[in-house]
Amino acid sequence: MSQSFSDFLKSQYSFALPIFNSSLEDYQSIDLSKTNKNLWNQVNPSDPLEMQKYISNYLEKKGKNIAFGGYLEHRNIYDRSAYFKEKENRFIHLGIDFWTNENAGIAAVFDGTIHSFKNNKNFGDYGPTLILEHNAKGFTWFSLYGHLSLDSMLYWQIGKTIASGERIGYLGAISENGNYAPHLHFQIMLNMEGKSGDYPGVTSEKEVHHFQNNCPNPLYLFPELMKM
Repeated sequence: MSQSFSDFLKSQYSFALPIFNSSLEDYQSIDLSKTNKNLWNQVNPSDPLEMQKYISNYLEKKGKNIAFGGYLEHRNIYDRSAYFKEKENRFIHLGIDFWTNENAGIAAVFDGTIHSFKNNKNFGDYGPTLILEHNAKGFTWFSLYGHLSLDSMLYWQIGKTIASGERIGYLGAISENGNYAPHLHFQIMLNMEGKSGDYPGVTSEKEVHHFQNNCPNPLYLFPELMKM
């Protein structure tokens, strides 16, 4: 990642929180890494319902509505799916996850246009996925919204203009979101590298440097969240 784009993300450029109509007071950080023994002593990584219950109880104890985190987090939740082991073992998470209720509204973080979309149906994949393209102050970049509902796709059209804060869809159910507890996978890419409707959200140790350079930490946008 170029330092200039990093500085740009940290600047006062207009953006919105990704959960529609939410405020910073709704958010609470969460650790879902493989080193969180408190989590994995209670939860079977292969059971999204157990994960959903754990996150709901966690948020209730904290008095919050949305759990977030995961950039470059080493996770064991992907071990259940052959999709993450086709060439190399991929377990390093490249975006930020926002965990909240099924059917929660999702907002565009930046002004942009719809670049592409796709229902990524592999077990453990994104499910319905929307990618927006953004241009401002000499920069072009892309944002990915994964694990949305199938109904959300009915309103997407390539090239459509989207405003920051505009609702672009809803979180999908376990049955349609790749088999996860309901959450949004939000990721920034500087280059789509020829891909459409999809971009890796998890990588291997061998390739992490490349993807870290192309996918800056989305929490640069939200310094208040970085302090949690």
